[in-house]
Amino acid sequence: MRVFVTGASGWIGSAVVPELIGTGHQVVGLARSEASAAALTAAGAEARRGTLDDLDVLRSAAAAADGVIHLAFKHDIAFSGDFQGATDADRRAVETMGEALAGSGRPFVIASGTLGLAPGRVATEEDGRPDPAGTRADGAERTRLATAQLALSLATDQVRSSAVRLPPTVHGEGDPGFMAALVGVARTHGVSGHVGDGANRWPAAHRLDAAHLIRLAVEKAPAGSVLHAVADEGVPIRTVAEVIGRRLDLPVAAVAPEDAAAHFGWLAGFVGADSPASSTLTRELMGWEPTHPALIEDLEKGHYFQNTGR
Repeated sequence: MRVFVTGASGWIGSAVVPELIGTGHQVVGLARSEASAAALTAAGAEARRGTLDDLDVLRSAAAAADGVIHLAFKHDIAFSGDFQGATDADRRAVETMGEALAGSGRPFVIASGTLGLAPGRVATEEDGRPDPAGTRADGAERTRLATAQLALSLATDQVRSSAVRLPPTVHGEGDPGFMAALVGVARTHGVSGHVGDGANRWPAAHRLDAAHLIRLAVEKAPAGSVLHAVADEGVPIRTVAEVIGRRLDLPVAAVAPEDAAAHFGWLAGFVGADSPASSTLTRELMGWEPTHPALIEDLEKGHYFQNTGR
């Protein structure tokens, strides 16, 4: 299968590309810079220069592919204050590639998220799905969840669409995300903090396990499937803070909710969330079983605590 991958040189994409190539697929990766293009070429993929704003590039690359995996998102502008702009660009990209695939029966896998699906209880693959009456998700709502619902609704246009929901922590060596940020905050403040009693839970998965599920999705996920790339259903943030504190030889302390913004900065809106998620239905449907280290085991390996300036 010739697979077009957006976000191919990113944290998840750089694991998906070798997963695909290692199982005999050809990969065409969207590259927004020469450095990204060089990395893709070195990995054995074909690089296609462009960005999420280059809709003609997305359209032609999707039309020429046997399947599409959409992982790219404008995280740079999203976390610098323009989350809506990033979401709008994502929606335009999904609409464009979906139109190119319409009527073909080819797979279209998009990355989505589990955070916030069902606050305070364990979210399942049944949460956050499109209207069961079958109405198209073409309305004016401009959120990432609405974009995922739009992609799933393409199943009615003979697109084998699926959404792989990623947990907030997709961890592993070199992780630039939430875990690395929490380590950085602890170093900055000299304390490893959690909001309130820290009993709130985050799901997690190793990025190699997530990449494996994404490959299975493009190969065989039924049209309209929602899949959860979740290995740890819910790790208490207090447990994470305790590991960070012990590894950095720092005290562990509760941060009052009203002080979270001052302590955690941009992480404050996430670190207090209680958002566990299950992958039971995904495992039954896809035969997917995580085999790489769980979050706490991965933290204990020590690579998050090497002094890299974070």
